[in-house]
Amino acid sequence: MKLLVLGGTRFLGRAIVDAALARGHAVTLFHRGKTRPGLFPGVERLIGDRDGGLGALRGRDWDAVVDTSGFVPRVVVEGVRVLAERIAHYTFVSSISVYADPMPALANESAPLASLADETDETVSGEHYGALKALCERAVDTALPGRALVVRPGLIVGPHDYTDRFAYWPRRIARGGEVLAPGVPAAPVQFVDVRDLAAWMTTMSERRASGTFNATGPATPLAFGPFLDACRAALGGDARFTWVDERFLLDRGVQPWSEMPLWVPEASAAHARTDCARALAAGLEFRSIDATVRDTLAWDRAEPAATRLAPSIPMPASMSAERERELLAAWRVARAAG
Repeated sequence: MKLLVLGGTRFLGRAIVDAALARGHAVTLFHRGKTRPGLFPGVERLIGDRDGGLGALRGRDWDAVVDTSGFVPRVVVEGVRVLAERIAHYTFVSSISVYADPMPALANESAPLASLADETDETVSGEHYGALKALCERAVDTALPGRALVVRPGLIVGPHDYTDRFAYWPRRIARGGEVLAPGVPAAPVQFVDVRDLAAWMTTMSERRASGTFNATGPATPLAFGPFLDACRAALGGDARFTWVDERFLLDRGVQPWSEMPLWVPEASAAHARTDCARALAAGLEFRSIDATVRDTLAWDRAEPAATRLAPSIPMPASMSAERERELLAAWRVARAAG
């Protein structure tokens, strides 16, 4: 294929380029040239800006496009208009955040979507993110009927994840000692290794597959306790887990997902119980958890934190060692007091 990647030098886009090049596809990157400009030497680069700077895309033809960086409907529409007549297939990377609250357990692709009272509001915030992605999906499907693949990942993890939303756990467990584990061991956990997602998306582009797919994993339900046990088994060491009550953590201002990565309180647990049967039937496969854990830790140790953060994410998702010690000490006092 002649494949155009909108983005391509940060995390998922990077993994897609890796997968496409490994299969012999001719890849073109369209980006602003600000993030890792030296990555992928020899790959064609078109410099521009999705918001009003699309000139480099005009008059070019590609077999397929993968859009990893579309967040605002107006901007996505502008790009699709430029490309629509000169491409055969378009993959849009969305999110399971598109689903309306309260999200049902085991939500499949037909679950109700989030909406905005004012669809012209382009504020990309936690409150609006899912609804904006839903509007982007609608724009792509409308412009490219039968030629669009919409992928709704959950948490994407693995090497080169600049957010720390997963690397925290291999790093913390490798350090050993008493580890604060949030909530209960049976709480659900879902994630997908970026390399598995990229390989599957590349295959779907090759097939020119269309439709909407939830895309997270693993293939069988996973709980927080077995996940932490798998991390310890993969890494060795003497980590021991102290499970701290959800209400205790929330009352002390612990932020789920950000300060305490992967943790979703019971009231929002449906976000970690998404139905991905359609993607599994379409060939989405997963490497072992221990492989993801070991590879993530190896990357984490090799890549300095100062060089990995995105400008839009000034602080990674993690809990400091001091904060963890304070919470564990307070939890022991609370337990002793009954």
